Amino acid sequence: MANLVIVDEDTCKGCSLCEVACPQGVLVMDKSRVNAIGYNPMLFKHADACTGCKICALVCPDSVLTVEKGV
Repeated sequence: MANLVIVDEDTCKGCSLCEVACPQGVLVMDKSRVNAIGYNPMLFKHADACTGCKICALVCPDSVLTVEKGV
């Protein structure tokens, strides 16, 4: 069962705190798109490496990340 990080892309401000905090490096900034509020959102890219630790969600100042374990 894989873990899943859901990013609320419309409210993500692309601060990269989650990207820096993730020990597995599963989040990257999506520089190819701009969201509804004008920022590059984060992208859950390396799903196979996610351990479900939830550090990304804990450091997000806007609470735009949800971690679902074993989906």
